[in-house]
Amino acid sequence: MSKKYEFDKVGMEFKKVTHSVWNILGTILKYFLVTASLAVVYYLVFSLVISTDSERKLRRENQMYERMYGMMVEKEELIGEVLAGLRARDNHIYLRLFDADAPDFGGISPESILSAIDTIPDRDIVAYTERKLDALKDAGKNIEENFRKIRERLDTGQVSDLPPLHLPLADFAYARTGASIGEKINPFYKVPVQHNGLDLISQQGDTVYAAAAGTVREVIRSRKGLGNVVSIDHGNGYTTRYAHLENTAVVRGQKVARGSRIGQVGMSGNSFAPHLHYEVLKDTVWLDPVHFFFASLKPDEYIGMMFMAANTGQSMD
Repeated sequence: MSKKYEFDKVGMEFKKVTHSVWNILGTILKYFLVTASLAVVYYLVFSLVISTDSERKLRRENQMYERMYGMMVEKEELIGEVLAGLRARDNHIYLRLFDADAPDFGGISPESILSAIDTIPDRDIVAYTERKLDALKDAGKNIEENFRKIRERLDTGQVSDLPPLHLPLADFAYARTGASIGEKINPFYKVPVQHNGLDLISQQGDTVYAAAAGTVREVIRSRKGLGNVVSIDHGNGYTTRYAHLENTAVVRGQKVARGSRIGQVGMSGNSFAPHLHYEVLKDTVWLDPVHFFFASLKPDEYIGMMFMAANTGQSMD
């Protein structure tokens, strides 16, 4: 190892350079601090300026979640409005058919109980279950009482204040249900128009029956609009209309019983295909005919018919 010398200007001579241990450690420490400082600076520059793939992915996800949150809030408000409308409609149906308010089973769902099952005391769960059972028993008693009153009216012939509750077609499969009341696409003009009845798709020539006993108030024969139409007054403000008939089998003023033949399915007037356009009115106000068929269908068929009627966007006339 070569020796190092340095020139001493005072003594005008070369002297041997010596390094102590502390000098060496100080130099090492100085280089270490400089290197660590540079590493910190490089890391800060890299993390603040340059984004990794994971950071970019997380940033995009956060932006997407922000947009989704706003949409979810809007959907929650819309669902709340729909639920309020369904409650009002259910209550209206119960008032019309049973002269009673729709049963209220409380606002706590089983999901809310299960999600907090670990934090709710057992006595509270038992008390809540007892209240729910009592409410269900009361609702069951109300339903039984309503059906008992209906049976009494049917047995004694006091049916004048009941709405028409039967299908106007025999052996009707719910899968042939068309558009119901509301704004639907017209099959000819392809624009939304108000549809005031229920389309019951059937074969041409099938027999059409009176949905309830009543008096024939109107018989129209026409090649336009609803075509051949029969209107029956059932009393208590209820009227049914049967349109697009191939022919009619009743006359104005005629008394008809429930199930009486009043005509045949056709496609008279502006009809896209053979079907029966069926309307139910209460005091000149159009009602959804689907709500009056529960007496003629099994529960699963009734639910299927309601689903088909609500989700069919194009009418047949």
